[in-house]
Amino acid sequence: MEMSDREIWTVIHGMGLGAIYLLAFGGALAGMWSFRPGFLTVAAIRERMRRLYVGFAAMCVTAWATVITGTYIVYPWYRVKLAGDAFEKCANLGLPSAECSPRDFLLSNASGETEMWHELGMEWKEHVAWLAPLLATSALLLVLVYGARLITRPRLRNAVLILLVASFAAAVIAGAFGAFINKVAPIQ
Repeated sequence: MEMSDREIWTVIHGMGLGAIYLLAFGGALAGMWSFRPGFLTVAAIRERMRRLYVGFAAMCVTAWATVITGTYIVYPWYRVKLAGDAFEKCANLGLPSAECSPRDFLLSNASGETEMWHELGMEWKEHVAWLAPLLATSALLLVLVYGARLITRPRLRNAVLILLVASFAAAVIAGAFGAFINKVAPIQ
């Protein structure tokens, strides 16, 4: 199997960094969920805090790396305007080509009603996906500032959990749109 540089970057962005973020989310969620009074000894709290600091930091770094590679490396290849204002170079194509970018291909409706994939899916990815690293970073900051005191402050612990889940939701929806759009109009 042969892949172009663009396809490799798409895989790094989505299946590499995105998957690492989603796995780190699972660990962070499990760690925070069990971070309650009566569940942990003093030694367990110290050990758990190290894992939470490292896990949350790794999650934030991969969330930022995913969004930045998507926005500044993969997205420009999607967005380039090649087919003209009426998308005439996309007519009768089954997939995007050197004359018809993925964006042009979707907007041209060359293979059915695909314009909505661009209007909804790429708008989500373009703007709302940035919420994932922002919310994950907010959760990390709460963990860094409050540390073990989160055990005795259920409202703050719940705030961290809500930020985690909201970050996860933004990332999952952006990832799903990315996978579906790449299936219909792959970057070549």
